[in-house]
Amino acid sequence: MTTYGSFPGSRPRRLRTTPAMRRMVAETRLHPADLILPAFVREGVSEPVPISAMPGVVQHTRESLKKAAAEAVAAGVSGIMLFGVPEEAKKDANGTVGTDPDGILQVALRDVRAEVGDELLVMSDLCLDEFTDHGHCGVLDSDGRVDNDATLERYAEMAQVQADAGAHIVAPSGMMDGQIGVVRDALDQISREDVAILAYTAKYASAFYGPFREAVGSSLQGDRQTYQQDAANARESLRELALDLEEGADMVMVKPAGPYLDILAKVADAVDVPVAAYQISGEYAMIEAAAEKGWIDRDRAIMESLTGIKRAGARNILTYWATEVARGLAQ
Repeated sequence: MTTYGSFPGSRPRRLRTTPAMRRMVAETRLHPADLILPAFVREGVSEPVPISAMPGVVQHTRESLKKAAAEAVAAGVSGIMLFGVPEEAKKDANGTVGTDPDGILQVALRDVRAEVGDELLVMSDLCLDEFTDHGHCGVLDSDGRVDNDATLERYAEMAQVQADAGAHIVAPSGMMDGQIGVVRDALDQISREDVAILAYTAKYASAFYGPFREAVGSSLQGDRQTYQQDAANARESLRELALDLEEGADMVMVKPAGPYLDILAKVADAVDVPVAAYQISGEYAMIEAAAEKGWIDRDRAIMESLTGIKRAGARNILTYWATEVARGLAQ
């Protein structure tokens, strides 16, 4: 350390003296356009249904979903990622309602697209787990294992009906081998080369998904460790990344975000396509619960967590606070 007399010659604290100074020299800035709002729409309800494990988040009705989409537009949010929650009786082993043009997700896509047009990117989760009676992300074989290639056939059909329903972006999230290539081919076959693919490239088998299971009314039996990634592995993500890009992914994503910032940084350093990260339900729930107890400052914790995700390399962040945070950033 350089010193002059008894004092340090270099004083980094000079750049932290006031809020204006800290704003001027900030290396990472959040913007409303960085944010994507995940939203749930439930079939057969007349009022939004609160999700107990995610205070402030609801299973929307069709009407309340349209309102949420309009509010996201007004706040400057870039996109809305839709998840459908069908009536329990409509679930089956193949997730048939997930590819029904009149299924809840496709209906919601049409609703939102009619409401916001191209002012908001209408994005669709492309997976079977919300629609199967066993809760897995694909169809099962005779031994009860997820059949990768049979599932790809369902994903191809799902991609086409979601595109027809108005999705600007489809987001295959099941972690099946070859899913991006199959989805790209399926879209191109119906002349929907304009529909982009956001690949769930590194999706880990995480304990932090717990509240999401309530949000989508999951019927999961067992776990997803045979297809989602192992938390112990990092290099594996880069292999998944290379495959997704080779198969035609337009954007890639790391999920969860907070516990996997190292993976997010590796992915962001390796590619020249947009990189997203999903701040998942458990991350949201922990901050909300701790804030409710008075243990942390809610607003500061939200912004710190999102800034950390952006700093690690995310171009876009899926977060349940998207509209709230976007409004605050605009002030």
